[in-house]
Amino acid sequence: MGPRRKATKLQPVGGCSRGELALRHNEPKDYINELSHEVLCHIFRYLPMKDIMCMECLSRKLREAVTLYLRVVKVVDLCASRWWEYMPSGFTDSSFLLLLRKMPDLEQLYGLHPRYLERRRVRGYEAFSIPGVLEALQSCPNLLGVETSHLELVEAIWNYMPQVHILGKFRNRNGAFPIPAENKLTIPITAKIQTLHLVGVNVPEIPCVSMLRHLYLKWVRLTKPQPFKDFLCVSLRTFVMRNCAGPTNSLKYVPLVTGLASARNLEQLELVRVPFLGGLIQHVVEDSWRSGGFRNLHTIVFGACKNALEVDLGYLIITAARRLHEVRIQPSLTKDGVFSALKMAELEFPQFETLHLGYVDEFLLQCKMSHSELVKYGLADVIENPGIITDIGMKAVNEVFTNIKYLLIYNCPHLHNPHHWITDQSRWSRLVDLTLVRCHAIKLDSFSQFIELLPSLEFICLDQMFREPPKGCARVGLSAGTGIGVSSALVSNQNSNNDNDNNNNHHNNNGANLPPPPQPVNNINNQRRQQQQQQPDGKLHTNTSKLSQSSVKWPYYCNANMCVCVQGKGKTPLRRCGNVAVAVTVSMDNTKAQDNKTNCEKSCQVTSEQIKADMKAATESSSKGISTGAGENSSRQGAETGIRQGTGSAGVGGRTGMRQRSGSGRAGVERVGEARVAQGAGYGRVVAGAIHRATTTNGGATGTGPEAAGTREVGARQRTGTNGGVGSMEPRGAVGDIASRRGILLVGQNERQPGPPGSHYAIGSSLQQGRGVEEGFVPRRPLTRSCTRMSSVPLAPEAARPRVSIKKKRMADKSTSTSDPVTEDDHVQVLSLKSKNLVGITLTNCGITDLVLKDCPKMMFVHATRCRVLKQLRVECAPIVNRFDYAQCKKLDMEQVLDQILRMPPERNRIIYMRPMHQIDSLALERQLFQGPYPYHIAIVHEFSNPPNIRNKVRIRSWMDTIANISQELIKYEFFPEATRTEEDVKKYPNYPWGRDIYTLEGVVDGAPYSMITDFPWLRTLRTADPNSYARYDFEDDESTTIYAPRRKGQLSADICMETIGEEISERRQSRRGVFQRVVVLFVHHCDTPGEPVDDDYI
Repeated sequence: MGPRRKATKLQPVGGCSRGELALRHNEPKDYINELSHEVLCHIFRYLPMKDIMCMECLSRKLREAVTLYLRVVKVVDLCASRWWEYMPSGFTDSSFLLLLRKMPDLEQLYGLHPRYLERRRVRGYEAFSIPGVLEALQSCPNLLGVETSHLELVEAIWNYMPQVHILGKFRNRNGAFPIPAENKLTIPITAKIQTLHLVGVNVPEIPCVSMLRHLYLKWVRLTKPQPFKDFLCVSLRTFVMRNCAGPTNSLKYVPLVTGLASARNLEQLELVRVPFLGGLIQHVVEDSWRSGGFRNLHTIVFGACKNALEVDLGYLIITAARRLHEVRIQPSLTKDGVFSALKMAELEFPQFETLHLGYVDEFLLQCKMSHSELVKYGLADVIENPGIITDIGMKAVNEVFTNIKYLLIYNCPHLHNPHHWITDQSRWSRLVDLTLVRCHAIKLDSFSQFIELLPSLEFICLDQMFREPPKGCARVGLSAGTGIGVSSALVSNQNSNNDNDNNNNHHNNNGANLPPPPQPVNNINNQRRQQQQQQPDGKLHTNTSKLSQSSVKWPYYCNANMCVCVQGKGKTPLRRCGNVAVAVTVSMDNTKAQDNKTNCEKSCQVTSEQIKADMKAATESSSKGISTGAGENSSRQGAETGIRQGTGSAGVGGRTGMRQRSGSGRAGVERVGEARVAQGAGYGRVVAGAIHRATTTNGGATGTGPEAAGTREVGARQRTGTNGGVGSMEPRGAVGDIASRRGILLVGQNERQPGPPGSHYAIGSSLQQGRGVEEGFVPRRPLTRSCTRMSSVPLAPEAARPRVSIKKKRMADKSTSTSDPVTEDDHVQVLSLKSKNLVGITLTNCGITDLVLKDCPKMMFVHATRCRVLKQLRVECAPIVNRFDYAQCKKLDMEQVLDQILRMPPERNRIIYMRPMHQIDSLALERQLFQGPYPYHIAIVHEFSNPPNIRNKVRIRSWMDTIANISQELIKYEFFPEATRTEEDVKKYPNYPWGRDIYTLEGVVDGAPYSMITDFPWLRTLRTADPNSYARYDFEDDESTTIYAPRRKGQLSADICMETIGEEISERRQSRRGVFQRVVVLFVHHCDTPGEPVDDDYI
């Protein structure tokens, strides 16, 4: 509003006799200046203080009104109710004093949040300082309270103006960890404050503050040796103490707990990393509960409290049963006994809703500091182990808390079968929200059953669940990846159909099939050497007892010279090893093969300790250079042979035949078996210049049962001469074999051990380390693909040879725990959902490969983030799902997922958000969507912002429904033709534009380009239309910053939009082009396509 201009009088133009008057610009009346002072003061009550002060210099009347307003105002907010902001900058001591002197009746001053204050005044320098603020506050005689967030200012107010209250919530804004030394606060006993939030502050002690209601301490260092000596806050309602650096002596927390018991109105108690004395709370509760101590608690949180006992938590829960709403329990107290005891107490918890088991504070989860560093900075010395609650305890949970609505479980590895949590007394009938994090042992099929049995469940959140087994672990009998370093025969996440209630028995193995204790590796090796010395003819013979095939049906292919396992039903594969070496020669007959089978009796399951011993022995042996015996030398042969082993009638190796290949100096070993080879699948090795390559398939069966695992080929090519160095048959447990099964690369043609011409040599499936290791070669670690890739010797034969055709599996991203380049495919894990009330599911870092929406009539969204092996989606019945988010799912089959979504009945508009981690063929994508039999109008949006910008994604959700509503209105009320899309249409329109009206919109949002390919009707006309009378300019977006901004156009509803697109409607009607009732938007974000995930706070 500027200064008033003088009104110009009417002047005749050129003395015109017609009396024409020149156009004049009369200024409109100044209505503001015509208002009374009282009305203006009333208006000022609704304006921020900053605007009121600006009006002082607009006119004399406004200045008078501002002066009157300040004279009578009692409550002033310098931040306009935005407590998180800072007060206007530019104040100095003199200007702030001048302002407050104009407000003699001021009682409450809010928003005193200066960005910076000097500690003291400097002569000759005009600044904003603590003494200057105190002087200004003291100039207000009626001042009752001040709201601030400045540590030094609040301490000065307590010291120099003790009668002034600290209003609102005091939250210091410079908190950090490690705790800054300059952040200090001394709390006086006379402090008039109700809410005190301290973060990253050094405090000497917590005294008796009678008015204090809410005390929040986070990263607070208590500097006095007895900081709770005088603690007594009888009005306290909330006490939170998280990760504070206090005394390490547990006895010094006794006054704290007794002081909390005296706060009869205490409602929220959170103790995180507080090392109070174990059993202390139990005794204090026993002494105080009759007088009301802890009776009104509605929230109890225990986290990383080093000495806390079950009785401490139990007594608190029992005492507060009547009003208890929420309990978060640290892992050490997450055990069956707590809930069994509560069950025996036979209490009711009528208001209980939220339970968090295995609770770990966010700071400990996100902190990058080591445990020793945290202790160095003063935090209590605590190391948390996972919770040990079992399925039995979970049954008791719902029997105790029958009304529970929200359940979160973190890192409880002893939970296996969730469907066993449901009993006649434990129905979980009110559970609405279920969150599971890092509960690796929960079985997928049991979890699916559990979901189906929950009548009220609406939301599921799974994080780091159902991890895929690492490649190769099934072959060596380990359960790496389960979070528990024991054998997979004891702990299993998958491949178990056993629903035993006993949590200690994870397998229903037959006792007769259990292997004996493993023999020491050194004994096996010594036994092998003794037999080599006892056989002068160079042939090794078995020394095992025969076993009746009819008595025990062995599910394993057991041979003394190889290690083979079958994935039996309900069992985790066990590795079986022979105890002696067997040489397979041309002269072998079926009788000797029958002897070989019996070695399973002395087989063993290799444990992690044995593997460590094997590796250690291999390192020592290779450093010394293992010498070969005469028997081994004589057992080799220059001529090359092929071995073919088939399956016998008992499901084991029933016969062994030899087949000679002549001519080219190649040796091919191919074996078709009913068992899956666990020894050397995928190993590549070079022994004395000869190259061996093994390939395995997991899917196709050449045997007769489901255990038939595939085909293996081992090809060896001899490079020079007739003396080809070949590995002899050795047991899997032998020291000399350890390095070879890790893929050791042996080089040097001169290190060969020549054998006499004409003698036979044996080729075994157990790959030998080789006798030609260089003397100085000491393997520091098992060599992997990355190591063998450095070799100049190729790992594949140079010339093609006849072989069984095997589909080659990709070896990319097949991580293993055994450092082997395993060609196993991903373990199939299917999450099947059937729930009548389920609204949405969120998956993060989960190991499932398939998601099946079986029967989810109320499901509305599916979110999947960083699920590495998630590949497919199957929708059987989920009619109203409208949001699908797939972000950073590396192996997602986009084509299959999109086909499943678009084949759903068109009952809802749907938006699909994808962030692929590989380049996609946009043309093929367009062809699939626009040509397919999908009864939707479709839009494909390619977004290239990096870091990701979600503006377009969010805006599309706001207007895609409007586009569909227009079409629905026309079809329903205007008898507009409805389009169809069938398989016949697909055949009818084989080429672009596939019978659709496709166009492209492009633009730039925040510096990043986007492209939208669509057949949406009406959109082009609406984007280019002029704003109407409903236009809203308070909205930040327009067509320059997003695809379409309907509020800027005033296109707020389908009815208003139809007025704008009348011509286009007529054209479509005349051309008889129908429209679909529903739309689908595919939003593809390309920021992750290089393969590296981009950090994003929005996913």
